[in-house]
Amino acid sequence: MPFSVIDLFAGPGGLAEGFSSLVDENNQRVFKIRLSIEKDAHAHQTLTLRSFLRQFPKGEFPEEYYLFLKEKTDIRDLYKQYPAEYHEASREAWQATLGQTPEKEIDGRISECIGNEKNWVLIGGPPCQAYSMAGRSRVGGIFEEDHRVHLYKEYLRIIARHQPSVFVMENVKGLLSAELNGEKIFSKIIEDLRRPGHVFPGSESQDYRIYSLVTHDIRSDSDYLIKSEMYGIPQKRHRVILLGVRGDIDMSPDILRTKRKTDLKSVIGGLPPVRSGLYREFVSSEIVPDGTGFKKKRVYKNLTDSYADWSERVLKYTGELVSSFEKQKVDVDFNPVYPQSTGEEYLKISTDTISPAHPHYNWYHDSRLDGVVHHSSRGHLTQDLKRYLFASLYTRIFHKFPRMADYRKFGEDLLPDHENAESGKFNDRFRVQVPDEPATTVTSHISKDGHYFIHYDPGQCRSLTVREAARIQTFPDNYFFCGSRTQQFHQVGNAVPPMLAGQISVIVSDLLNRINANHQLELWTTGEN
Repeated sequence: MPFSVIDLFAGPGGLAEGFSSLVDENNQRVFKIRLSIEKDAHAHQTLTLRSFLRQFPKGEFPEEYYLFLKEKTDIRDLYKQYPAEYHEASREAWQATLGQTPEKEIDGRISECIGNEKNWVLIGGPPCQAYSMAGRSRVGGIFEEDHRVHLYKEYLRIIARHQPSVFVMENVKGLLSAELNGEKIFSKIIEDLRRPGHVFPGSESQDYRIYSLVTHDIRSDSDYLIKSEMYGIPQKRHRVILLGVRGDIDMSPDILRTKRKTDLKSVIGGLPPVRSGLYREFVSSEIVPDGTGFKKKRVYKNLTDSYADWSERVLKYTGELVSSFEKQKVDVDFNPVYPQSTGEEYLKISTDTISPAHPHYNWYHDSRLDGVVHHSSRGHLTQDLKRYLFASLYTRIFHKFPRMADYRKFGEDLLPDHENAESGKFNDRFRVQVPDEPATTVTSHISKDGHYFIHYDPGQCRSLTVREAARIQTFPDNYFFCGSRTQQFHQVGNAVPPMLAGQISVIVSDLLNRINANHQLELWTTGEN
């Protein structure tokens, strides 16, 4: 029997995808996701679809799914073809809000899924915006009244009430430095996780031991930090991940094994080149009263996208930028081939988009998928097109992305129309992803604009597509994200990289198997078997 998993704050299912990807020597899944709880409607739709696919043997998705990916059938038609599998998926993926949905209802669903199992796993990442350094900077700190600060207690309550053998909890790096009322939040969370029964005394919960996944010798809080690029993930994503083991289990887990770093170009360089689209053009700005003071009002002109207009503008910008580089005595070796297409939600292809020799080829690749899903570009402000082009050219030449002083140096018009543009706060406002290194962290901010996620190829002159972001996050190529492109970006940015979760699942599986083996030995020793 597979080990049961309950997934809280599930997002689009990154942790669940990693755990459910682990198979035994008979190609049977080692873990079974029994319940995934997520409040966001679009992420919940994504969870339901992926759960539906897990009702089939690994690697044997129904043909109708590929017709759906190719936009030749509707998702409702897919579900109608397989009502039993859809019913099971609907039971597994539950749209509910921890902290608002009645605890009795949540406990009932979990108890129903777990039954009498003793050895099962709780996974999840409580919302982290309140702890993130970017979030704290925006609002000026962390506040008691922000309910997100306390959402980890919803996770803790379920530990106390249902007592999994093992839990895996993920959160942002900012958690390590976050303080509330002068007290370090991380120290408080660690202490609560060790003694959940003291926070919820009616539960009579056992204590837990909290382990690092990167070292056996914990000397500081930073030892709980996982640097994803050290484990083959093509992204410098640094996250706190805690592994808890119930106190009656006298066994310790293993740690992650470092892997060779994976550069960005090796995972997205083979995807079909697509250009950015034209969206609108900045015309002017003026200071106007807003009732309580004054604000800057910007005027834009909407544009209709076409390759002819796009290429005309980009060629013009290219000439201006090459001239600016030459004035600075910088040689520019740039002979671009501009792609004509802005991409598609499904883009048919005839060749592999990642090398069969790549160590992650089997993870990404699906031989039945003869196309690329979610590979369409955004439309951009024309002034941003020039900034993106400059930034990617600059990064190609100097092997680092430019700061605001560099934008001014190469052209006044490259500076954004923002009063704080050169204050120092916006130095990394436009960030090119360097091809021969792991990418920087993909966050949910990618749903708002692409300024932090500029493609390294100047000829494409754009930010990343959803599929490129999903590749960086190590979602398989057949993973479909429901909702609009903005909602897809949001889901991808909020997820745990499935490939990293898969490596963690190996550690958890090994621990649970040792627990079971030890239990069997005890039964034989006492003659109870």
